[in-house]
Amino acid sequence: MTRYANGSAPRIWGIFKSPVGALQDPTAVFLDVTTPAGVLTTYTSSGYTKASTGQYYKDLDANAVGLWTYRWYATGTGQAAESDTFYVY
Repeated sequence: MTRYANGSAPRIWGIFKSPVGALQDPTAVFLDVTTPAGVLTTYTSSGYTKASTGQYYKDLDANAVGLWTYRWYATGTGQAAESDTFYVY
């Protein structure tokens, strides 16, 4: 599991590909982030950055100690989902 110091700004990535492995932009992309206190924030297109086709990222303010979870997901064309966790010490 990835670990970050309290107050750091980890960059988390969402990568979306077609069934044949080519990067593609989904119809709509979302990011759910849950803090160690259980606070869920959902980000839409204004809350993250598109780096290039099919590649999105968010720099988080890791300001609470504990386990953080996040889930990138998309709807419509390119529908997919992926989740991960990291720990802040």
